[in-house]
Amino acid sequence: MSIWAIGDLQGCCDSLDALLARPEIANDPQARFWFAGDLVNRGPASLKTLRTVMALGNRAVSILGNHDLHLLGVAAGIRKPGKSDTTQEILDAPDADQLLAWIRSRPLAHFERGHLMVHAGVLPAWTAAQTLGLASEVESALRGPKWRDFLTRMYGNAPAAWSDSLQGPDRLRVIVNALTRMRYCTLDGTMDFDAKDAAGDAPAGHVPWFDVPGRATASVTVVFGHWSTLGLVRQPGVLGLDTGCVWGGQLTAVRLDDRQLVQVQCPQYRVPG
Repeated sequence: MSIWAIGDLQGCCDSLDALLARPEIANDPQARFWFAGDLVNRGPASLKTLRTVMALGNRAVSILGNHDLHLLGVAAGIRKPGKSDTTQEILDAPDADQLLAWIRSRPLAHFERGHLMVHAGVLPAWTAAQTLGLASEVESALRGPKWRDFLTRMYGNAPAAWSDSLQGPDRLRVIVNALTRMRYCTLDGTMDFDAKDAAGDAPAGHVPWFDVPGRATASVTVVFGHWSTLGLVRQPGVLGLDTGCVWGGQLTAVRLDDRQLVQVQCPQYRVPG
């Protein structure tokens, strides 16, 4: 059974429909799909995109991204909508509670067939097993009755580095930031949240998280999105899938067993800046 890993959708449902209609994918009715997070926001059809992925049922795994978490924060009254947000139609839907409950039940990490999927990155000291365990701590908070309380303490950039001694909100915040926001870190795993450019423009003393020598996930393939300026990355142990769909780039799918690539060109709905 084939698994196709797909990059950030960000509300671009027409592009998703076009991708799923490609013969390489459409001719395999048993195919499964891993979505790298950020299903919604910025594109023109966040609600339709969400419903399309939900309709795939057990054929789909969707990882939580920072935009998905932002939607939950807005829904909880903790965050204000951004000027480029396109998620109000979800909040206005008659079944909004069910839609938000589905989002809250999504994982932050998924492992199967030697591949670990997260939205943004994995801190270099974390093994795949540790990553899954830490992700489950956040998942439990999001799925529990006090999920709004968790969200009130989720935001912020500190602490910027992991320690096994971290507890409470600080511990969960580092986990969320690594899995859904990280691009660059220092060799000792201190994260930077400001730089968004491609790898050649790293801040002084920082490298892309997957280039840290000796990272503990080197024995598996980490699949991720989030970093549109980086573009497609296909190298041993790393599969980066955010190719800037909402920015007028491509929507990318890669079949995990043989790395077959399928892309569709996307309309430009947002201009960087």
